[in-house]
Amino acid sequence: MEDYAWVVEYLPEGHAAALKREPAVQLIGTRFFTMLEATITTNATIVMGQKVCVGKDGRKEVSHIKGRISYEELTNGAREFLPTLLKKAVSEREADFVTFINRSKPISIRVHTLDLLPGIGKKNMEAIIREREVKSFESFADLHTRVPTLADPIGIFVHRILSELEGKEKYYLFTKPPFQPRFGGRY
Repeated sequence: MEDYAWVVEYLPEGHAAALKREPAVQLIGTRFFTMLEATITTNATIVMGQKVCVGKDGRKEVSHIKGRISYEELTNGAREFLPTLLKKAVSEREADFVTFINRSKPISIRVHTLDLLPGIGKKNMEAIIREREVKSFESFADLHTRVPTLADPIGIFVHRILSELEGKEKYYLFTKPPFQPRFGGRY
């Protein structure tokens, strides 16, 4: 369950095709990157990229959660803003992602969890494993310094999370599997 989420889209008049036109926001959770849609309280000030409370206690901007949404239900504006927001999210949670690098293990005899990250080939994976055996990584900067062939650690995670949100992956490392509406539609 998400307690906080970032605003990826603000619809002051709601969806154009909605029967009931009420201000709404599309959100992405800070913990599991859960995509949500919610209505907002009267007189709430909403800014793109703003962190809002979506938990049961402490809500100020969010009136109620309409439900979980899929990537396809995001507006075009939300899809364009999402990579920028994910960079902010990964940077904010740097310690979690560095811990992931330090603790990742093989999934099978042939596949390692690090293989699932885009931009990490066999040589980079071997270098990461070799370096973390000497000393655990402390930050993205430390990772980049000790494995200089690794391009952009933040970008690697952003690309993977975005791919998971789009439903393109077999394994879900950072998000929950995509939302599948019941009975073929929203209710």
